[in-house]
Amino acid sequence: MEYVVIILVCFLSSAVGAVCGIGGGVIIKPVLDATGILAVTTGSFLSGCTVLSMSFVSLYKNMRTKHDFIFDHVFATVIAAGGVAGGLTGKWMYEGVLGMLSDTSHVGAVQAAVLLVITSGTLLYTIKKEKIKTRHVAGKAVIFLIGVILGILSSFLGIGGGPVNLVVLFYFFSMETKQAAMYSIYIILFSQIASLSGTLVKGNVPPFEPFTLLLMICCGIFGGLAGSRINKEMEDATVDRLFIGLMAVIIAINLFNIFRYSW
Repeated sequence: MEYVVIILVCFLSSAVGAVCGIGGGVIIKPVLDATGILAVTTGSFLSGCTVLSMSFVSLYKNMRTKHDFIFDHVFATVIAAGGVAGGLTGKWMYEGVLGMLSDTSHVGAVQAAVLLVITSGTLLYTIKKEKIKTRHVAGKAVIFLIGVILGILSSFLGIGGGPVNLVVLFYFFSMETKQAAMYSIYIILFSQIASLSGTLVKGNVPPFEPFTLLLMICCGIFGGLAGSRINKEMEDATVDRLFIGLMAVIIAINLFNIFRYSW
């Protein structure tokens, strides 16, 4: 039964994540924490692996598809480089918080609280975004710094990148939904590579069953492929509605996790 739950959660989350550009981990991590199937540290690591596989195949499919916008490789490289630096920093912060807590499960409450604040802000922005004047940031130093911040959040929370990527891309770079989703997946890919590489180099990999990892990665790959196909058929307005619905669900799950891991 546990494997059935893992398959459903990882596949559906990766598919929806590829459609909206939120990586899937923002759903996988809190849902697995809520079920208690995996330890918090194990869930963070395996969620990161799943998001990495999903982002790779999703980006590959998107790069081979014609879009209404031009993919700016220079911009993508600069912000992804920031994501790498942020990914390593976020992993260091995560390990620091983990070391300060006597009960490692309490890190789940910390992650849920941070994610709750971010998701709530994201939801409010998405609802009001038509009334918010966006910017057109062009300086490479600022773009790099924004990548660093996104990478830190991605790595610390073990969610890949999540909704905050989209809001940042909407506001600072005036992107449309599908365009932001593609760049978001690009950032997620590199920040997760950095985060997981840091974990492997330091030897801080939590205990896990190899079959569970293989299962989650496969679900991430097939979910990413399915989501990329669906994304091509959906209008921006439909993607926005799906995104708003997901944020509401994630907020509820994180409220539950804060209560669950605080006691």
